[in-house]
Amino acid sequence: MQYKEFVTKVKENAGLESMEEAGQIVDAVLETLGERLSKTMKEHLAAQLPLELKEPVLKRTYTDRYDLEIFYDRVGARADTGYAHAVTKTRAVMSVLQEAISRGEIEHILSELPEEYEEPFGKEPESPVSPTFVPPRGKQAESD
Repeated sequence: MQYKEFVTKVKENAGLESMEEAGQIVDAVLETLGERLSKTMKEHLAAQLPLELKEPVLKRTYTDRYDLEIFYDRVGARADTGYAHAVTKTRAVMSVLQEAISRGEIEHILSELPEEYEEPFGKEPESPVSPTFVPPRGKQAESD
């Protein structure tokens, strides 16, 4: 998948108004993902992406370990957006990323991350400790 197609799909999936805004969120998500992955894994990911998307993945030369909530916080800070928007826009980017690279590479990425990282790749949050969990109606915590 070429860069323009990738960003256009993110723009459409995320309901963004401009290609510039879509490019900004793509860069923020891929930079944060690259920061979270090992050097080898980010190199494998970058190898399957167009040149313009390699740069954000490889930008951070270190690997940092943090939970999904911090991931969304960092995406929000890099894209200059709030937490809720960072969550929804991250999911849009990850959806397109899954189309752009091999399923095997997605599985390798997920194998390196804690299970909660399956959420941005499309898995519905199941646990109340998830940063994106919304309890089903009528199933509020008993302490409420």
